Amino acid sequence: MSRPPLAREKVLDAFEALLIAEGPRAATMDATARGAGVSKGGLLYHFASKEALEDGLLDRLGILVDDDVAAMESAPEGAVAYFLRSSVMANDPLDRAILAASRLAQGGSASAGEVLRSIRDRWAHALSPHTKNAAALDLVMLVGDGLYFNNALDGGSIPGPVPQGAALDALIALVEAVART
Repeated sequence: MSRPPLAREKVLDAFEALLIAEGPRAATMDATARGAGVSKGGLLYHFASKEALEDGLLDRLGILVDDDVAAMESAPEGAVAYFLRSSVMANDPLDRAILAASRLAQGGSASAGEVLRSIRDRWAHALSPHTKNAAALDLVMLVGDGLYFNNALDGGSIPGPVPQGAALDALIALVEAVART
């Protein structure tokens, strides 16, 4: 597959950053063009409407999730450990794309909500063979959600303790012992 044009990626990066920082209302076509350093015509060349821009962001998210699921399924430490470790946000492209899609969903985008539900289903499908039953799968998913949520609180007014180092290793070992097939 050929690499997308640089200007297109810059536009998606700017749109993503605006969504995360200011929300869907502020992420206008004009603000996105300014943020990307392209003309409005340059933006419209790649994305004819805000809906097309949202679709482009959600398509990017889908590709990132494809890569994440593949990494999870081939992780030397195992799928559960990979999932839990990667649930601690690292401000990587996948984290930013998920946050941006979440902002779209919070703003009423049904397609963003559907994509986010689909991602969760894909992760659950990849984890399912590594858990003994549905309750164990729920445990893994909910611990991952908790790590992600508490990490998102970090730096805000609400403290968000996120285990690190040996504490995270111990948590992963405990979850794996309970969830293991």
